[in-house]
Amino acid sequence: MSENYDVIVIGAGPAGYVAAIRAAQLGMKTACIDAFIGKDGKPALGGTCLNVGCIPSKALLDSSRQFHNLVHGFEAHGISAKSPSIDVATMVGRKDKIVKQFTGGITALFKANKVTAIAGFATLKANRVVSVKDADGKQSEYTATNVIIAAGSVPIELPFAKFDGKHIVDNAGALDFNEVPKRLGVIGAGVIGLELGSVWRRLGAEVTILEALPDFLAAADADVAKVAAREFKKQGLDIRLGAKLTKADVGKKGITLGYSDAKGEQSLEVDKLLVAVGRRAATVGLLAEGSGVKLDDRGRVEVDQHNWTGVEGVWAVGDCVRGPMLAHKGSEEGIAVAELIAGKAGHVNLDTVPWVIYTEPEIAWVGQTEAQIKGSGVAYKTGSFPFAAIGRAVAMNETAGHVKIIADAETDRVLGVHMVGPLVSELISEAVVTMEFKGSAEDLARIVHAHPTLSEAVHEAALAVDKRAIHKAN
Repeated sequence: MSENYDVIVIGAGPAGYVAAIRAAQLGMKTACIDAFIGKDGKPALGGTCLNVGCIPSKALLDSSRQFHNLVHGFEAHGISAKSPSIDVATMVGRKDKIVKQFTGGITALFKANKVTAIAGFATLKANRVVSVKDADGKQSEYTATNVIIAAGSVPIELPFAKFDGKHIVDNAGALDFNEVPKRLGVIGAGVIGLELGSVWRRLGAEVTILEALPDFLAAADADVAKVAAREFKKQGLDIRLGAKLTKADVGKKGITLGYSDAKGEQSLEVDKLLVAVGRRAATVGLLAEGSGVKLDDRGRVEVDQHNWTGVEGVWAVGDCVRGPMLAHKGSEEGIAVAELIAGKAGHVNLDTVPWVIYTEPEIAWVGQTEAQIKGSGVAYKTGSFPFAAIGRAVAMNETAGHVKIIADAETDRVLGVHMVGPLVSELISEAVVTMEFKGSAEDLARIVHAHPTLSEAVHEAALAVDKRAIHKAN
């Protein structure tokens, strides 16, 4: 007889493990099923984010930033070092240690909250029966009053540039190079391509990024994208727009790429190729016939505004449903669904989910871009302020970028905030809070900000919305 749970969560990434912990906190008997296998060959909780995504990439970004500053940035501070070098194996080992710390932390949290972890690939059948196939091929079945699907996402593979784990890699492969590639090709100038491209460029690789779209960072505000593109060019990232990859031939001396752009057919030789053209919902094999759960034309689980699939007791959250594929969005959906199941209020406002790209300078935004607002016909006003006029940024020698605030011309309500500069990943939260509470630019302008801090750029940008910034000419 199969074991029964109040809640079964399929997937132990940021959406799934958080949902499982919250459900257990609310007194429900909970199990979380996940198929991820770590580098040591053992089951590892945390999904893509903790194992081969958010956490390891930030570890490498920090290591590479330290090395880059030692070589190029510390001289301005009077700090010098002779012939610095990077031990890639040690750097990658540090990354692996951090990953293990956090995945082990989830195991400890599951134990503390009495969540049952089940290793294997889960398939949802009719009547909330979940079939699990473990690494040895053994099949087990479990039943639940509620099932939360948090299957996550996987990298999109190009048919003419298939992942081989050695020459052509996805984000996981680009985290584990055993040496700095002399020539690294990157397909896609999105979050993954820019972040991992930055890691290896800082360590000495020649990095060429091919982006099929004609505009750089089309999802971001145009003013932010313009500044970021200029800074990346200074750093030596060769970003080629409107460049569509047509072939990737692996040879003895490297990989020959063929691509087309406005000038016609082009070729490029690289030693490693990172394909980062996006991710798709990991729903292949997830749903058995008769489960009742539907997928949309992009393979995502269809849900309503409360993340309900329309099937009694079946919910879905995170990367496998509509909305941005962001860990923090998935986590909040997981918490909301657990609370809804428990009869409490649960809600996630997709309009105030912040976006962050952890390059240097960092890029962050929340709400609508100026182009989107202009397209909607809403009258608006903007204010911006450069980090070059912020004392803390100058002291840090990180002056590139600015903060831009867009507000409704009539009500002054903040419609979008866009930042590029130092530590904007931390500054964006103030904008999220303001928008979530329906705040205005005037509200931000009237709040006292500590001096000297980077957050003063937010304060001055809010003042600039009404042309009354103090530390720049309006």
